[in-house]
Amino acid sequence: MTGSFLTRRTLLSTGLATGTAAALGGLSVPARAAGLAPTPTMRGGANNYRPGAPIVERIGGGGFWMTGTVRRAGDGAPLPGRRIQMWAHTTEGHERDPESHGATLTDANGMFRLEMPQIVPAFGQPHGHLVYDADHDTGHGGGGFKTVFLRPIMGSAEDTTLDVAFVLEPV
Repeated sequence: MTGSFLTRRTLLSTGLATGTAAALGGLSVPARAAGLAPTPTMRGGANNYRPGAPIVERIGGGGFWMTGTVRRAGDGAPLPGRRIQMWAHTTEGHERDPESHGATLTDANGMFRLEMPQIVPAFGQPHGHLVYDADHDTGHGGGGFKTVFLRPIMGSAEDTTLDVAFVLEPV
C-alpha cells in the first residue's frame, strides 16, 4: 500500500520539531495582554434592587460589615469615589424593605465598607446584594463602566463580614 498515512512516530517527531523550532525562535506566537478580567453580574444579584438608595453612614443598628474593593479591568487600578449600593435580609428587615438598602463611596484606594445589621439566611442561604450601577454613579458623569450586580453567599450564617471585589469593565 502506498500513500501518506500519519503514524504515531510521525506525529511525535513533527511535534518535537515544531516545539524545538518554537524554542529556538523559529515560530512567532503573538503575546497576549495580561490583565484583570471584569467581574460578571451574578444571577439573582438584582433581586429586590431599589435604584438610587441614599448614601448612608450605616444601615440600621449595624454589627455586620460589607467590605470590598473596586478596580478597573485590565490594569487593576483602584477606582476612588465610586458608588456601591448594598442590601440584604437582616435581623432588622427584609431585603425588599427600603431601610435595608444603602450606598457608600470607595476611598482613595478603591476600598469600601458599610456597616449593617447581621445578615440572616433568605431562601436557605445567608447572602448579600451589592451593585455598581453606572446610572447612579453621578459623581463620575454616568460612571464610564458597565453596571455589575453581585449576590455573594456567606460561608456561614455566623460570619460578621462579607468581602467582595468588583472589577469594572469600561464602556
